[in-house]
Amino acid sequence: MSVNLLEEIRKREAKYGDALNSPATEKDIIKFEAAVVGKFPVNEIPLEYKKFLQTVNGLDFNGLVIYGLDQELQREENNEEVYGFIETNEQWHENDEQKKYLFFGDSDTAWYCLDVIENEYLELDKPSGTLMNKFNDFNAMLADALKVSLDN
Repeated sequence: MSVNLLEEIRKREAKYGDALNSPATEKDIIKFEAAVVGKFPVNEIPLEYKKFLQTVNGLDFNGLVIYGLDQELQREENNEEVYGFIETNEQWHENDEQKKYLFFGDSDTAWYCLDVIENEYLELDKPSGTLMNKFNDFNAMLADALKVSLDN
């Protein structure tokens, strides 16, 4: 995972008195995966995404949002702003064309998602849905998104 990039974001946030979200617990992630698998056409959540959640439960930095666990799936209330993965995917899936994607995050100009039919990680133009980039795995997609947000 893009630990160095997340560390750079953590340092920038600290300058402004902000901090990254706390990690999600193993129990919360198990509950989350069961909810996602029951609701969306996937057999499991990508391991790299689970590792991201165990480092930071969602991210909102410089226009980039990486979704975290939905509030109702977390054991304890936290004061951190988290864009819930399930809630946000339900929102994007209101458009039938987008039901073949599992969305992990978005920015002002892009969606970061998995095409569940082709099993490909993609960056799509927002809002047209035009393909902008393909990635080998979740980590490559995350690293690219984090780099863009750091460069802005």
